[in-house]
Amino acid sequence: MLAFHERYAPAEFLSAVVALELRAGARSLIEAANLQRHLFAPFERRGRVFAPSYSTWKVAGAAVAKLRGTQLTRAFYNDILLAASGGEHGVTLLSRNAADFERIRRVLRFELLPDWPAL
Repeated sequence: MLAFHERYAPAEFLSAVVALELRAGARSLIEAANLQRHLFAPFERRGRVFAPSYSTWKVAGAAVAKLRGTQLTRAFYNDILLAASGGEHGVTLLSRNAADFERIRRVLRFELLPDWPAL
């Protein structure tokens, strides 16, 4: 994974949704500080972060309504918001969670790579 980031760093963006999930998962102040220093700060310095707009929240809500008959976990709601904001900002999402994102693609348009590109 480090080789991927070294090669593609100039084209990478960090989603505010992913930042939320990572920060929520930090189990200590030290882990949170390390996230800030080693992950968040480099993207922030380069202006390579994006967040969903108000209209994207509405698009994500419509997608949730369309998927209502399926099981929707809290993490899946975040994935829907991530997909909607990726579509809004024209970024390609990179996730190994292809099954959930393929479900979301039934109701939203966005670009997805299901695994790390070959180096």
